[in-house]
Amino acid sequence: MSAPAPTPPDLDDTQRGWTLHGDGRRVAPGEVVRPRERLSWDLTIGLGMQHVVAMFGATFLVPLLTGLSPATTLLFSGVGTMLFLLITRGRVPSYLGSSFAFIAPITAATSSHDLPTALGGVVMAGLALALVGLAVQLSGDRWLRALMPPMVTGAIVALIGLNLAPAAKTNFVVSPVTALVTLVVILVLSVATKGMISRLAILGGVAAGYVCAAIRGELDFTLVREADLIGLPDLTAPTFDISVLGLFVPVVLVLVAENVGHVRSVAAMTGDDLDPYMGRALIADGLATTLAGSGGGSGTTTYAENIGVMAATRVYSTAAYWVAAVTAVLLSMSPKFGELINTVPSGVLGGAATALYGMIGLLGVKIWIENRVDLGNPINLMTGAVALIIGIADFTWSIGDVQLAGIALGTIAALVGFHGLRALNSVTGAVADPLIPLRAADHDRADGPTLPA
Repeated sequence: MSAPAPTPPDLDDTQRGWTLHGDGRRVAPGEVVRPRERLSWDLTIGLGMQHVVAMFGATFLVPLLTGLSPATTLLFSGVGTMLFLLITRGRVPSYLGSSFAFIAPITAATSSHDLPTALGGVVMAGLALALVGLAVQLSGDRWLRALMPPMVTGAIVALIGLNLAPAAKTNFVVSPVTALVTLVVILVLSVATKGMISRLAILGGVAAGYVCAAIRGELDFTLVREADLIGLPDLTAPTFDISVLGLFVPVVLVLVAENVGHVRSVAAMTGDDLDPYMGRALIADGLATTLAGSGGGSGTTTYAENIGVMAATRVYSTAAYWVAAVTAVLLSMSPKFGELINTVPSGVLGGAATALYGMIGLLGVKIWIENRVDLGNPINLMTGAVALIIGIADFTWSIGDVQLAGIALGTIAALVGFHGLRALNSVTGAVADPLIPLRAADHDRADGPTLPA
């Protein structure tokens, strides 16, 4: 396979539209359609619709599991994607869907307070992410890499997924048969199929579970029949309580890792230098998350599912993402469609969550493996061991009005533990510095880990 072509010169910011790639009908072997290019509009619209399908299942799982409105979440997902494309000047193709990292804090904040307070936490997380993006835009991301090496990032991602295990069980036991059908279909599609079908395994499993639930009489379409065909989604204003801040701070670190991984992955696949847009991507996702939380939607993140679509088609055109964003907004304008999504029963959610939460946990391990983290090194070993147990067992610690739960405490343990033990070791010299092999590997790798939604 031929090497990617050199990065094209930046287009003038005042230029509108996209240049046509070749004849607009085909992508030659070894070529890619770059972000500021497009195919013919009929193909571009089709690719945009495919991006909607790719994000669909995962984006709707978050509101279904947390009690948010699916239609409202879809609205802010589409609007957030438009905002992202504008702020990154059309250089970084991405769809902003619901982030799984928000499931645990929203669930916990809703349980201890109420949904508006949970939305306030989403807003605070979004603002914090935008500030991180501003710092990266002004000073680069070297300090960010130093703060969050793979050992720390992997631990945080893993403990967020595994902390959710009890929530998966709660939904699963409501209807074990439906949940089992959902789970089995997800597993089969993940292993026995290829390409887009495999990437949409969760959506396929949810569809199969939904059919099973219908056969078992577990569906209620009363609200669907009563809902209007066209109308604005319900909006919910946030309220702010500093006591939930500890639940949402760790999410910021995960969103940073996801966005950085996304930008580097796209850069590696297109051959474009996207480092100058790293800060913009973080700012854009932060503002999109802030906007979503302000109206009743879930926090957003760049989507690995859509990276899969780009990798399969070799089309990285941001024009296709504008089509996807507009389509999402239009779908959100049907209350009947939103109520139809709300009919997905608990058993289906339990089956999907069993696979999904476990996948999030193992993705943390995947980060360790891909970055060759040495778990034989006591600094890495103890950092991961303590952080994971605190997160999984859901330790809590109250400081005044602020209560830190398992995800927040586990994140603190990962950050303070790793850097604290390294500082101690710099004095004693008892073990090898765990970052030395990673620094050597940086000369051989330009891309970072890619995380899912």
